[in-house]
Amino acid sequence: MIVFLLLFVILIIFSASGIKIDREYQRGVIFRLGRFKHIKGPGIYWIIPMVDQKVQVDIRTATVDIESQETVTRDSVTIKVNAVLYYKVSNPEKAIISVKNYQTATYQAALTTLRNVIGQHILDEVLKDRDKINKAARDIVDQITDPWGLKVELVEMKDVELPQTMQRAMAREAEASREKRARLIKAEAEQEASLKLTDAAKSISENPAALELRRMQMISEVGTENNTTTIVIMPSDFVTMAKGITQLAQNRSSEQKPQSDQT
Repeated sequence: MIVFLLLFVILIIFSASGIKIDREYQRGVIFRLGRFKHIKGPGIYWIIPMVDQKVQVDIRTATVDIESQETVTRDSVTIKVNAVLYYKVSNPEKAIISVKNYQTATYQAALTTLRNVIGQHILDEVLKDRDKINKAARDIVDQITDPWGLKVELVEMKDVELPQTMQRAMAREAEASREKRARLIKAEAEQEASLKLTDAAKSISENPAALELRRMQMISEVGTENNTTTIVIMPSDFVTMAKGITQLAQNRSSEQKPQSDQT
């Protein structure tokens, strides 16, 4: 009786050891006597102890930081680039059987691919067209890892470190570009102002009263300021009239002088 009871307890322990539980984001790759049998999970299931072996796989999206590495662009500029890789296991069977360590293999594939893709572009493209480079790198890594049952979702460059000499050269170039734009804007403003002045001069020449109105406006503007001296500008017609009166008086005096001499 004791022997049967002992055997029953051993059988229960043996059977209980085959109970496995996987969470919603986990899958169990089952091997029976060394050969792939099937994929289990999520939830609770039972495998044959000592006959079946389970390898657990996480199917959530994994984030991997790609360490900073030196690479040379197509225009022979040495830069340092670091990036981040997002991928997930789409086929747990291939991820375990097709490659020894899919995490390390994916990391190395992304590392070398990113270096090769950057080497096909010049520095300006690396700095301005990051989305294009990221997409090209993602497509290549996805093709490499597809036979391993992996899906690459994103390859994103985080930072591009430039040499000090290149940073100074780019700063000088940016400063020269800003100065060029400033000079062009100033030249355009002066050209527009000259055109406006030309139109104003033409309008004043056609209507002399406009000049007098402008003078009166200038007097009012001067008067509004905190000045102790007020400048009064005489209209040009008044000046011309005064000159005419003076000349007429001089002519009359010259005519009257010979008459007085004759008498």
